[in-house]
Amino acid sequence: MPVRIGGGGPRRSLFFNRFRHSEIAGPFLAKEACRLEKLALLYWTSNVSPRTVTKLRISIVQYLNTAPLVWGFTNGPLRGKYDLSFTVPSQCADDLRSGKADIAIIPAIEYQRIEDLVILPDMAIASKRQVRSLLIIAKKPIEQVRRFALDASSCSTQTLTRILCAEKWKIAPQFFEAPPDLPAMLNQAEAVLLIGDPALRIAVGIERESWPGAEGQIICQAAALGITSVETLYVYDVVGEWRSLTGLPAVLAMWTARRDVATPEVAADFLASRDFGLSRVTEICFDAARELELPQRTLESYLRHNIDFSLDEENRRGLELYFTHAAKLGLIPQSKPVEWAATKAEAVKL
Repeated sequence: MPVRIGGGGPRRSLFFNRFRHSEIAGPFLAKEACRLEKLALLYWTSNVSPRTVTKLRISIVQYLNTAPLVWGFTNGPLRGKYDLSFTVPSQCADDLRSGKADIAIIPAIEYQRIEDLVILPDMAIASKRQVRSLLIIAKKPIEQVRRFALDASSCSTQTLTRILCAEKWKIAPQFFEAPPDLPAMLNQAEAVLLIGDPALRIAVGIERESWPGAEGQIICQAAALGITSVETLYVYDVVGEWRSLTGLPAVLAMWTARRDVATPEVAADFLASRDFGLSRVTEICFDAARELELPQRTLESYLRHNIDFSLDEENRRGLELYFTHAAKLGLIPQSKPVEWAATKAEAVKL
């Protein structure tokens, strides 16, 4: 049976999409969420003057790999302290850039493109070796690709892909952005980049119908993904390829804040929310398994083994090298130094 891969725009998660309106109106003001096993979320609206905002506004990626970072805000003791909105990675960066958000989890590369930000320390969405939710899928071996469709939801992984093409595979394809719809993308290109939960669904779906090719390459029957224009597809894990090139992990997204709101209390709250979420991965994946229609154990393995939620020394070295490569290729201006938000001596315990 072909893997269900969907089409059109990003598919909102159960965590981030079930709510009913309350009587309150205002930008980033609380709405009453319907409670699905203690699930209560906030979402953003923008229909009154910004002067009514009283809480810090947070823009959040709506993928599964973000859920542990925000579980303390959505399902824990910090619920209601901040006003939350959920979207795709590229929009999180735009929200912070435009002033619609005070804090956002943004694609790592966007830290270099937005002025006057600091990074909340010790936490990130990173991956040490294989991530499974960032995939390049090609109709031919990647070294032969000349036209490349990039998931428009992505920023950091687009940059990683361009670096890999230039530095590892020594190709210079024509790149263009497209909505994350695999069949439509492959109709226009020889290779595509897909990110997030749609990519994870593909990675899981082809596990039993694929075999290893050249180093780092997985080959699968195209029919398994509903593709009929070719017989086989070549699949590459973006983080695996980055690790092969550099020997370092990839930092994909980070919490960043406007300098004037990045207090030690804020940093402590975000660390506490992450730690709360990491202690409840089983609960998170129980809900996610129903929404994503994937086995709970598979999702737990993904969050525990494919995603790293720290900014440890190795991850920081990977981040710095990523910025260096991006600057070398002209994808960002000269790399600016990383600035960290101030922290308390001890994080809050939830």
